[in-house]
Amino acid sequence: MHSPEQSRTARLEARIAPEALAVVRRAAEIQGRSVSDFVVAAAQEAAARTITETEIIRLSIEGQRELAALLLKPPAPGKALKKAFRRRRELLGAK
Repeated sequence: MHSPEQSRTARLEARIAPEALAVVRRAAEIQGRSVSDFVVAAAQEAAARTITETEIIRLSIEGQRELAALLLKPPAPGKALKKAFRRRRELLGAK
């Protein structure tokens, strides 16, 4: 298994205000990490949180009820859906 130092091949640079750097340094000291390790961990956590937030669909209670009702009793297929199924059968062969 590679140590963290061996697997680091990319570099990230950023400009930061002195006051912000002081806060980051203090937080890194509290966690017993280097500033670099602290910043990378914080960036990864923020990135994962951002990705998760975009992948989760949040619905109100009413929205949940509407979705459940449509799943339990879907509407009849409209003209466009029927046409799409017909086209699919033509392209892929009848099944």
